[in-house]
Amino acid sequence: MNHWLFKSEPASWGWEQQVAKGEVGEAWDGVRNYQARNFMRQMEIGDLGFFYHSVNEKQVVGVVEIIATAHPDSTTDDPRWECVDIKAVGPFPRPVTLAEIKAEPRLADMLLVKNARLSVQPVTAEAWKIVCEMGGYGLTG
Repeated sequence: MNHWLFKSEPASWGWEQQVAKGEVGEAWDGVRNYQARNFMRQMEIGDLGFFYHSVNEKQVVGVVEIIATAHPDSTTDDPRWECVDIKAVGPFPRPVTLAEIKAEPRLADMLLVKNARLSVQPVTAEAWKIVCEMGGYGLTG
């Protein structure tokens, strides 16, 4: 199983909206960055990801699961862009902020620390475990 991080501006799509989609989930569409798209192409059904509120909050707030692999993004006619579908698995008992992640020496190599702008990114198994522990999230995947 691989682990990922999905960044979203909570004013446009937040954790509560993701949860409200239930088991049917939602397409993670609108991504217009080649590197992020290529990461989505690597995702497999059952992979888990952090749901990260960007902009003002800058914190991991929950865990999502990939429920559909890369497919054409319905928000564009341009065949270059693809997306995956995700569903909410559970909230973090305590959100983990970007400042906390940056302050944790064991996470110094985490892509979120090195490239905070990338909207979809991989998370190593070790970083996944550490962030889950920091947020009190029991499922470490």
